[in-house]
Amino acid sequence: MPEFFNVLPPAEALQVLLDRLETRPALPATEVPIDEALGRVTAQETHAPEDLPSFPRSAMDGYSLRAVDTFGASEGLPAYFNIVGEVPMGRQAEVSVSTGDAADAYTGGMLADGADAVIMVENTQRVDAKTIEVVRPVAVGENVVQPGEDIKRGEVILPEGHYLRPQDLGGLTAMGITDLSVAAKPRVAILSLGDEVVSPDTAPAEGQIRDINTYTIAALVEQAGGIPLPLGIVRDDIEEQTAAAIRGLEMADALVFSAGSSVSSRDMTAQIIGNLGQPGVLIHGLAIRPGKPTVIGLVNGKPAFGLPGNPVSAMVVFDLVVRPTLYHLSGCANPPQPTTVAATLSQDIASTSGREDFVPVRLKGEDGHRTAQPVFGKSNLIYTLIRSDGLIRVPLDRGGLYAGEDVLVRLY
Repeated sequence: MPEFFNVLPPAEALQVLLDRLETRPALPATEVPIDEALGRVTAQETHAPEDLPSFPRSAMDGYSLRAVDTFGASEGLPAYFNIVGEVPMGRQAEVSVSTGDAADAYTGGMLADGADAVIMVENTQRVDAKTIEVVRPVAVGENVVQPGEDIKRGEVILPEGHYLRPQDLGGLTAMGITDLSVAAKPRVAILSLGDEVVSPDTAPAEGQIRDINTYTIAALVEQAGGIPLPLGIVRDDIEEQTAAAIRGLEMADALVFSAGSSVSSRDMTAQIIGNLGQPGVLIHGLAIRPGKPTVIGLVNGKPAFGLPGNPVSAMVVFDLVVRPTLYHLSGCANPPQPTTVAATLSQDIASTSGREDFVPVRLKGEDGHRTAQPVFGKSNLIYTLIRSDGLIRVPLDRGGLYAGEDVLVRLY
């Protein structure tokens, strides 16, 4: 039986691959409308075409006035102002103030001409329809958002390689930018291998199983900003698998084998990756459970992965290795990180020093405190993931975790 060689923790194995991808040309750029840009990666720097805001805006409801006229004002000795008009929202100021004058101001609206501050309505008292008392002073610029205070014309709004979030889209539309150049989505060919695997719409015979991984991996690819290209189920025949892999690499930017990465005598994934192109297999085996028999390779500049056939193993390895690779192919400098929450472990978890264990857990809230309950099960049981909320990691140098320990849960 073949042995595992150069077994590395997932993070180190990933870095081995990414170091070889540094010189890979970026995926081509494409133009998309802003309402299709969420989760995409910018292909170039974007600069502000104008100041934001473009005019002095009131930050509060109140009155715009000259700050100097409020100096010395107090509850006992208020300053009196004449209301000379208002500046309606969405309108240019058509009223001006001079000594002792004030104009109604609204949050986000313009100031009256000649005004340099806004007094909050809470710091005023109405005397009559045309007069107010100001009971505290304001400084020049107080409660005013100045032109360019948010961003100045010519500044970089977003750098190249930026993962676009909802707030980024808001910032772009505030500048009038409605189309954006983004990296093309990486295309991922998916091969499901095995004589025992049948389509989900087929009633499996004895010894057969329905194809789970094609659909879970395709969903994970979409979630990571890629385009899944499922190529169907391929029999355990090296010539058929090689031909399917060649076809996949021709049409895609990355290749994922599902199953075929065990150390059994029928394992052909490493052999196929090694024969497809240079440099071939980089890593065969990860210091991890589940997912040890993973293959990571590079075929003429395109990454190729042999994921374990067990669905839990496949999903864990995808998250740790394939997902960050897809963002790397997009040129993404700030890929979104999985959300983690703190919890207290409710039960001991046994492990072995020298490997990382990822254990599904169910989160529970008890008396305002969050606990993590391990969901134990073999890596071929997909419902261990369905019944759990996330994973906890047992570090490489630990022989396990103990009930009562504080842990971080990596949410799905």
